[in-house]
Amino acid sequence: MCDGGSMKSLFSSVFFIYLACAGLCAHAQDPQAIRTLAASCAACHGPAGNSLGGTATLAALNQAYFIQRMQGFKDGSVSATVMHHHAKGLTTEEIADLAAYFAQQPRQTPPALPKQSFLGRQ
Repeated sequence: MCDGGSMKSLFSSVFFIYLACAGLCAHAQDPQAIRTLAASCAACHGPAGNSLGGTATLAALNQAYFIQRMQGFKDGSVSATVMHHHAKGLTTEEIADLAAYFAQQPRQTPPALPKQSFLGRQ
């Protein structure tokens, strides 16, 4: 007989495995719809998930890790400044689709910015 804690742990494990597998399975989602959804991430995480600095790079990120973090943002178990707002608006399938999309994107190193003078007009 399982107690409540064991059942909760078992459910959490099964749910996480489901989410990880969901990211690996083909979804009925239109690829264009996924790219459109991912485009909303670009404002902070860069084009195709390649951050220009200051935020996490999503390109080539492990799908299971992406899903775990997004579910954590969504349920509040992972603290964040703004990501919990974004994650709460996504379905489990959308999170899995985004995980698959970003895992397929090649990781690119951002180019170095040119040196600038901050002396102003002289």
